[in-house]
Amino acid sequence: MPPPVTSAAAGRSRTPVGTRPTEVSARAWGWRHGGRKRYAVRGLDLSVAPGERVLLLGPSGAGKSTLLHGLAGVLGQDEEGEQEGGLLLDGLPPADARGRAGLVLQDPESQVVLARVGDDVAFGCENLAVPREHIWPRVEWALRTVGLDLPLDHPSSALSGGQKQRLALAGVLAMRPGLLLLDEPTANLDPEGVELVRDSVRSVADELGLTLVVVEHRVAVWEDVVDRVVVLGAPEEDRTPVIADGAPARVLRGGGTGPSDAGRAREQLHAAGVWLPGRPPALPVSTRHTGSGGGEPLLGATELAVARTPRGPVAAADLNVQVRAGRCLAVVGPNGSGKSTLALTLAGLLPARRGRVTAEPALARGAGADPWRWRGRELAQRIGVVFQEPEQQLLTGTVAEEVAFGPQRTGVADDEVEARVEELLERLRLSRLARAHPFTLSGGEKRRLSVATVLATRPPVLVLDEPTFGQDARTWAELVAMLRDLRDDGRAVVVVTHDRPLVEALADEVLTLEAPC
Repeated sequence: MPPPVTSAAAGRSRTPVGTRPTEVSARAWGWRHGGRKRYAVRGLDLSVAPGERVLLLGPSGAGKSTLLHGLAGVLGQDEEGEQEGGLLLDGLPPADARGRAGLVLQDPESQVVLARVGDDVAFGCENLAVPREHIWPRVEWALRTVGLDLPLDHPSSALSGGQKQRLALAGVLAMRPGLLLLDEPTANLDPEGVELVRDSVRSVADELGLTLVVVEHRVAVWEDVVDRVVVLGAPEEDRTPVIADGAPARVLRGGGTGPSDAGRAREQLHAAGVWLPGRPPALPVSTRHTGSGGGEPLLGATELAVARTPRGPVAAADLNVQVRAGRCLAVVGPNGSGKSTLALTLAGLLPARRGRVTAEPALARGAGADPWRWRGRELAQRIGVVFQEPEQQLLTGTVAEEVAFGPQRTGVADDEVEARVEELLERLRLSRLARAHPFTLSGGEKRRLSVATVLATRPPVLVLDEPTFGQDARTWAELVAMLRDLRDDGRAVVVVTHDRPLVEALADEVLTLEAPC
């Protein structure tokens, strides 16, 4: 580990600057995003002691990310929203406690600042005026800690989504905050990456004595790391209820004072969409899909090599893929193996580096055999794409307008557009957000919105990159059931995912990409 940055009284103190654990206090705190009628969080009372490790749970849209953004001091000024009550770090408003909190966001793309890996990790330290001689040892230590074994001059743009997540964590750890805030930090990571990040966070929290607040829907990953679980309920008219608060074993595996109390507590958490250990979400039994045979071929690839840029490195090669109507192909593999690049190439958004992607006549319908050469409208009518980062495909000012955008541009009649929007918003639990700005939604809500925008054009082929990211157990089951219905109705579905339960519930074929050399 690099030598610590010490206070001015270096000869008398060995305490690294910024590693004193932070105390958190929320008193009747609330935040309403600009343009929204409802508060994302309201009337919240919560205290976190210095050095405490908290797992923050709750249904999608309960305000968990909003609370983390408030603690990090990045919610914005009065013109961006309305605040009630008080939120303090060590007795100070978060905006006045610079460097005391470090936040890793749901979307790692939004945290990549500079073009090279080393510079990106150093960015936060430079903004905190850490002496230059201590910055680069911290950078190298942080990259080792998160398992990102890359040269310091490696291009940030060449990283996969999961690698960018680890890069963001490294940048925060290098600053050595007293409060570490993690918002779905393992959502886009392969199983090995999940364990590495979890173990890295535990090691750093032990070493530096950090206060930790982590939001994660899959609780089993963090159950043994934290010493407290807090569960937020869906916001009500004047408050955000805390429906459970206590030790992990008591809250997650049977809280209360007796068996009946334990059962009621678990049922309440289950109804709220909390992923409970040993209780996977239930899916309706499918009676329409045999799981064998196959429909007509729609899209294929032969001896395919894919790359993000025309002159960049090949992400995956020697791929032979067939996409069939009424079937689901799951693309799995470690971070950096080229899964997302393959998905974008199959979807006609990237050209093949070698080999070819061919649309069969049933899909092409006169547009030509190469999806890369299709015009935008032709592509939208035939292949729908959900990107790994939902923000990359949000274009309009309201949720309803976002869902309507695709079918309007492909010539669907106004009354039919309205019917599709209403149906999709209802089924994906977005109706109450119809007039909200898409960028004020939670991560899970943005993901469901991005799926809705693609489904609205009703293309015969769906290519979805991490479609279940950020979902609670209830919305996960509803989304998977919806995708399964689409497959059973004859759509071809391609999913890129690290979500093993999704693969088990939906996939007919699995394509496993190998780790990069």
